[in-house]
Amino acid sequence: MVTRIKRAKRRIGLRPGTLVYLGEPKAEKFTISVMDYNETELTEPSPASVAECIPFIDAATVTWINVTGLHDVGAISELGKHFNIHDLVLEDIINTGHRPKLEESEDHIFVIVKMLTMDTDGEEVQSEQVSLLIGKSYVITFQEREGDVLDPIRDRIRKTKPRVRFMGTDYLGYAVLDTIVDHYFVVLETLSERIEFLEDELVQDPTPEKLEGIYALKRQLISLRKQIWPLREVIGALDRLESPLIRSSTSPYLRDLYEHVIQVIDTVETLRDMVSGLIDMYMSSVSNRMNEVMKILTIIATIFIPLGFLAGVYGMNFNTESSPFNLPELGLRYGYPLFWIAVLLIGGGLLWFFRRKRWL
Repeated sequence: MVTRIKRAKRRIGLRPGTLVYLGEPKAEKFTISVMDYNETELTEPSPASVAECIPFIDAATVTWINVTGLHDVGAISELGKHFNIHDLVLEDIINTGHRPKLEESEDHIFVIVKMLTMDTDGEEVQSEQVSLLIGKSYVITFQEREGDVLDPIRDRIRKTKPRVRFMGTDYLGYAVLDTIVDHYFVVLETLSERIEFLEDELVQDPTPEKLEGIYALKRQLISLRKQIWPLREVIGALDRLESPLIRSSTSPYLRDLYEHVIQVIDTVETLRDMVSGLIDMYMSSVSNRMNEVMKILTIIATIFIPLGFLAGVYGMNFNTESSPFNLPELGLRYGYPLFWIAVLLIGGGLLWFFRRKRWL
């Protein structure tokens, strides 16, 4: 968060719409991939430059242009000029710390969402901003780095014949959003498994290291909530949008997507409650362990109180010759064995009493 704020200082005093990349370069180079299709044909050219994408602006086919590498501000600016993208929209595209949002213009619909994935170790949630431009004949997606969760869509486009179901940029845009939201469940399932594992570990051995893991999970869920919660408003507004770019046939799919987002939000809230319960469980386990330790120490101290009293009494200096009241037991032949017998009887009697009271 602090690093993001420091980067944002670069924009102070600049003209609105000035393109300044605020994130970290996550892609080695700027790349463009294209899927252009109609009902019967599919082509996947690999444009070497932004200029090669110009023929797809008003094509009769549906074109999906995927841009990777937001750090190349010059290429992003050139793409914006060709596709008539406003400078403020381009500024939001390269501002990778933006919250999910929806904007409508005459030529396209602009949507920002967060794509969530787990790292290779399955420990940290990785968040990447994905921006969508839904136009009349094209859908442009902007990603920070190579690799995404959208391969199922590409496979469906390649395998589905005829491609009537994908004939429409609004449905393609929905498919991209739906796949991203569906992958939220994969991330949440992984976090749920970690919570269950920590719960089992806490029951057996509550350690400070496990508490650190709980707080790390809590921070991740707070971050997820901030990134997912605004998406509810975005999808709802997209469904209610009165735009010629959104056909009535796509509305049922958008409503279904809205329900998925609600389910994701509910799951996040449930996991947050579970993590809070883990913290309470840890505190309770530590408290119970401390109570057990204190109980054992109290029992030991209670047993040794009368024994210490006897040892203290017989450890005093006596003179039985001056008076018979000066502890005559010291002169007994078996006084020392009798002392230990008394000690054992008192200690054993206390242990029996504690067990009978179920304190042990």
